[in-house]
Amino acid sequence: MIYLDNAATSYPKPKEVGQAMMYFLEKIGATPGRSSHRLSIESARILYQARESLAELFNVDDPLRIIFTLNVTEALNLALKGLLRPGDQVITSSMEHNSVMRPLCELEKRGVEVMVVPCSSQGVLDPVDLERAIKKNTKLIVLNHGSNVIGSLLPITVVGEIAKRHHILFLVDTAQTAGCYPLDIKKDNIDLLAFTGHKALYGPPGTGGLVIGERVDTKKLIPLKVGGTGSHSEFEEQPDFLPDIYESGTPNIVGLNGLKEGVRFVLAEGVDKIHQHEKNLIIRLIEGLKEIPEVTLYGGDYRKEQVAVVSFNLKDKWPSEVGMRLDEEYDIMCRVGLHCSPATHKTIGTFPRGTVRFSMSWFNTLEEVDQAIIAIRDIAKGA
Repeated sequence: MIYLDNAATSYPKPKEVGQAMMYFLEKIGATPGRSSHRLSIESARILYQARESLAELFNVDDPLRIIFTLNVTEALNLALKGLLRPGDQVITSSMEHNSVMRPLCELEKRGVEVMVVPCSSQGVLDPVDLERAIKKNTKLIVLNHGSNVIGSLLPITVVGEIAKRHHILFLVDTAQTAGCYPLDIKKDNIDLLAFTGHKALYGPPGTGGLVIGERVDTKKLIPLKVGGTGSHSEFEEQPDFLPDIYESGTPNIVGLNGLKEGVRFVLAEGVDKIHQHEKNLIIRLIEGLKEIPEVTLYGGDYRKEQVAVVSFNLKDKWPSEVGMRLDEEYDIMCRVGLHCSPATHKTIGTFPRGTVRFSMSWFNTLEEVDQAIIAIRDIAKGA
């Protein structure tokens, strides 16, 4: 089997991830922060180690500013719904995933003004266009870092500088870049960084989080949920300190112990090394696909920086047909359709048909890429 659906979730995971999860279930099992016995204390230690690993990855000074959620979608909802009020303006791009677009659509019905800055058909955002959209009531800018459809990168460092200059908060969706592309909340001028654990961080599903930068006033960031935290149990009001204010309920500590090991794997291999490997895969794949006349590729100059995601179509064939044949005849797993990002497909001109998407990871090889190219050539020629 050749797995090319890593933009949805990464597979395989480093063996340490599963081992850590089983270790917790078999040897610890207790809830962190709720009891004073040694197993609960050990559970809390694991939780903090997970924060420390992520803090090292994203260059966060205080690990307690890393809030754990079920996934990047919950993290984005926390930031968007927690910060924006009726009358506020929020600026985003036409390359966003539904995890941004749907919360914004809901907030727009509540009186929040949503400004979508158009990108080019290659997924390029001009920061000048974005800066022109800023108004007196602009409260937040939210962008994805890497497209889950074509792999293009938005200029987050430049936009972060613009946001800081105008005293606006900047939220970045790093679902496709955390773990496989260098990220630094200070150098990239990021105020809120939403991440998921189950993609390039090689953790299990049900893990993710939100990094809350120093410029964010937590008194103005309303929690998405409230409840038991294990702290200040004598009060019925929600604690007002990090991370407890945003982490109600028993955490997915089994998954977070796995995420910790996934992040440590990334740190040990090195993000730059992982990115270079994925870039080599991308170049090999696109150069091979460009030699097939029936293939239409989407996106910009693939030799520039991007993540390991490629979208294409075959002449006279629906993406669903191509995906089914890849699965059933060639044992190649990919994703077809709109990829939960209709705004992106409208931008690149593939709505409502969608595309075939190959997405790769550290565990893919050049030989697998070559096999995928051969398969597409065969399908294109009606083999």
